[in-house]
Amino acid sequence: MKLNAENRRDLLEVLEDRHGNRSTVATSQLPIDQWHAVVGDPTLADAILDRLVHNAYKINLRGESMRKRQAKLTGTAPSE
Repeated sequence: MKLNAENRRDLLEVLEDRHGNRSTVATSQLPIDQWHAVVGDPTLADAILDRLVHNAYKINLRGESMRKRQAKLTGTAPSE
């Protein structure tokens, strides 16, 4: 999925308003090196990532998916 022009501008506006003033928590299953392709516009992607990645604490989770672990306990298939 690629962000459309309105989504890109909205995301940048929110991040710009918060940058340096407020904490922002972002979660993603998409690796950072793939965000440019999803954002779509290289200039806006650079601006968005600049505000998110610099001075950020990055936590990379490892291990089996909790959905898979829960499914093993309950005997049900994980929902998509």
